[in-house]
Amino acid sequence: MTAEGERGAAIRGVAMAVPGRLVSNREIAPRMGVDEAWISKRTGTDERPWAVEGERMSDFAARAGSDALARAGVAARDLDLVLVATSTADEITPNAAPLVAGLIGAERAGAFDVGSACTGWLAGIGIASGQIESGRAGHALVVGADFLSRFIDYSDRGTAPLFADGAGAAVISASSHDAGRIGPVLLHSDHEGADLIRLERGKRISMQGQETFKAAVARLSEVTLEALEAAGGELGEVDLFVYHQANSRIIRSVGERLGLDPERVVDYVGRFANSSTATLPIALSVAEAEGRLHAGDTVLLASFGGGFTWGATVVEWGAA
Repeated sequence: MTAEGERGAAIRGVAMAVPGRLVSNREIAPRMGVDEAWISKRTGTDERPWAVEGERMSDFAARAGSDALARAGVAARDLDLVLVATSTADEITPNAAPLVAGLIGAERAGAFDVGSACTGWLAGIGIASGQIESGRAGHALVVGADFLSRFIDYSDRGTAPLFADGAGAAVISASSHDAGRIGPVLLHSDHEGADLIRLERGKRISMQGQETFKAAVARLSEVTLEALEAAGGELGEVDLFVYHQANSRIIRSVGERLGLDPERVVDYVGRFANSSTATLPIALSVAEAEGRLHAGDTVLLASFGGGFTWGATVVEWGAA
């Protein structure tokens, strides 16, 4: 982590917003020609939030952002930067970020979207941290938001049960002490996996599941160790491992490969499924609400997504 007294970037508050409509395995299983137990076993998901017609992703992103600001005790007018990581903005243009900035009243903030598939929110954390550490920003809002249900092929049993809708946000602020401080954010990519997860204009999500599964487990395991080395830490010092909530089998396999105590690994896939860029801030929000995060805890964040893209960081938890 950064030396005491040096300007760093810290998480001040997290929040989430998901649609109220919850779609169970029983509801979608007949469309795919499987039973609900098959979906649970393959994905770990029992239900997923899906938006209804007329609900806009940017509205949920703004709601999560406003709640994160309230928890952080930071006024929207004090934000220097608003980032929205997404692959499913309501329109191609304008970007979601300017809309979110306007909805929350961040009148003086710069705003732009981050496109890095499921790794987008973590990439946004890296961008915001760099701006704050350099002194070019004092407060930033980083939102991860996706409405993937609108891009699902309901007959595709390999993708339809996996994806969900939601938004999560974090307020990042300057800090001269370790509480909440964000360590080095390591980001990687590999174009060789580009054809394995695709969402083309006017089409539906397609994914080659087995190959993606193998790559995700390998990369998440590797980048966990890389991030800990960069932060000067070890596996045994981490209080909570928060991985991209793609599916429970991936999370469980990473934990087994690294020899992690399952009690220290977050898995909320059963309740929220895979909302792409939103899964990390949603998982942090739920873990904090459930009392699994405490001031001073060491938290490992890691994600993997289409592109391929992946990354990780270590955070000393100190959010309000």
